[in-house]
Amino acid sequence: MISLEQRAEIRRLYYAEHWKAGTIASALGVHRDAVLGAIESERFQLRGGRPRVSVLDPYMPFIRGVLEQYPRLRATRLFEMLRDRGYRGSVVQLRRVVLKLRPARKVEAYLRLHVFAGEQAQVDWGSFGKVAIGRASRALSCFVMVLSWSRAIHAIFMLDQTLESFIRGHVEAFEYFGGVPRALLYDNLKSAVLERRGEAIHYQPRLLELASHYHFAPRPVGVARGNEKGRVERQIQYLRTSFFAARTFRDVADLNAQFEKWRDEIAHVRRVPGDAILPVGEALERERSYLIRLPEHPFETDLVRSVRSGKTPYVRFDRNLYSIPHPLVRKPLTLVVGAETLRVLDGEKEVAHHRRSYESGACVEDPSHIESLVEWKKAARELKGRDRLRATVPETDALFDVLALRGDNMGYHTSRLLRLLDAYGAEELRQATRTAIEREAYSSGSIAHVLEQRRRERGLRPPMAVDLPDDPRVRDLRVIPHRLEAYDALGHDDDQRNDA
Repeated sequence: MISLEQRAEIRRLYYAEHWKAGTIASALGVHRDAVLGAIESERFQLRGGRPRVSVLDPYMPFIRGVLEQYPRLRATRLFEMLRDRGYRGSVVQLRRVVLKLRPARKVEAYLRLHVFAGEQAQVDWGSFGKVAIGRASRALSCFVMVLSWSRAIHAIFMLDQTLESFIRGHVEAFEYFGGVPRALLYDNLKSAVLERRGEAIHYQPRLLELASHYHFAPRPVGVARGNEKGRVERQIQYLRTSFFAARTFRDVADLNAQFEKWRDEIAHVRRVPGDAILPVGEALERERSYLIRLPEHPFETDLVRSVRSGKTPYVRFDRNLYSIPHPLVRKPLTLVVGAETLRVLDGEKEVAHHRRSYESGACVEDPSHIESLVEWKKAARELKGRDRLRATVPETDALFDVLALRGDNMGYHTSRLLRLLDAYGAEELRQATRTAIEREAYSSGSIAHVLEQRRRERGLRPPMAVDLPDDPRVRDLRVIPHRLEAYDALGHDDDQRNDA
């Protein structure tokens, strides 16, 4: 069983460096079958790179670095690696050099200052203050990737520095560059390195999955050696001063659109540092042919999280609420969250689709969810209303039996009788219902007529209607009144105790 780090390294050496399976097994000290299982050779075909003309001397730093990492690597394998990078010299000449440079003992590793086209990119986050999103204040961050040879830059402004955003930044940068560098250099970010003790590095598993998918090698810089990734640091500073300073924007999408225009018209028109002629944009076009080709399918970057809804038909994510169909309350669900959308799954079925909100305390609702809940509440309220009438006015049982036989609208009569109950009280409604049944006048209108007659005979004022807001939480609220005789009895008991 090989680790994720070994699997990512095996796939990089096989797909990016074109090592043979036996060579990889010997160099890493693993079984050849484990190598074949990691590279999944039955699914992919080996693809070669484009050579370019050069002499051996410019490749000396590269040869030293490879031999320090893999001291027993054969000159024939190294010859193939150099040929992929443009070397067209003789393997015999390379053997002589390898014989002299092959280290007899392990020496301290060092970071090469010279890189080839397509060899390396540097990655980092930049912080750009805070922005207001509705009632919320969000930190504005920028994911930056720079190709070390051409100095081409791709940046994405985001509202967080989560692992999912970090992965999404990689995928979008690879798509823009049109390929993948062989190695990516990081500071000791938590998104890249979970733990480090000396040279023992525990990479973020999600980053290793990304590296395995795109066949690049993650390379963290030394501890307290941020200068080793100075190219991306300088590009972030360049973004602050040349692009972001004094710039206004509507939202993050507008800011990213402005960056792309600035990059194409200003940043990539500059000359490559150390070259007085070659612009960055033209250098990028040259470097693209040396990058590792993109896989057929991009890496999945959405966040997948299990949640459980509560008593209300909403799920919570990132300080906001999102509506779900009401039958799914108190059930386990799955959230699939991207940069712009939030989807809710019940098993494999999508039950809700919302635009993601970066506010705080927002309630994002689908109108169809609310309409369905209102209809369900309305039907449930009719049944509960009849139960309430039966409990307070038992005489309505006989009334509803006749109404059902006649096929009348039960909901209408229930609603009207409940209003009469609230306006006149249970005792008056009981008397009026008995009278209407004696007259064989089976309808809520007849009962209302009887109540009005009794009110006029007593000379009482008509009941005052109470206008409630059109909110089911208020309209559906029911308060069951108690008989006043119970309170009179309590007062009578207190008087007897005082007399005693």
